[in-house]
Amino acid sequence: QVQLVESGGGLVQAGGSLRLSCATSGRTFASYHMGWFRQAPGQGREFVAGISRSGGTRYYADSVKGRFTISSDNAKNTVYLQIDSLKPEDTAVYYCAAAGAVLTAYADRYDYWGQGTQVTVSS
Repeated sequence: QVQLVESGGGLVQAGGSLRLSCATSGRTFASYHMGWFRQAPGQGREFVAGISRSGGTRYYADSVKGRFTISSDNAKNTVYLQIDSLKPEDTAVYYCAAAGAVLTAYADRYDYWGQGTQVTVSS
């Protein structure tokens, strides 16, 4: 069992930055590939970034490349999402998730989810 707790969301003006954190507990953090997703009101859950269990592979949705950076700290059992140059369309609840099998953009391949953290970007 893995527990995931996101933090770091908030209200920010367009052009600003946020760093989201996802603290994990339970089974060994390094056993899982980690992903960040977001869900805007009335929309489905969208993959934004993923990092392999080793930290050696990272990939991003085209919509966020160049603005979002995913990283992990195995010593702290935490994965981060740095978001720069925020846009109003980035407004969403952001979720982290853990996948035991494969690093993927497909939400249904993730085994564990956090409760989400709200990011609101004002124009």
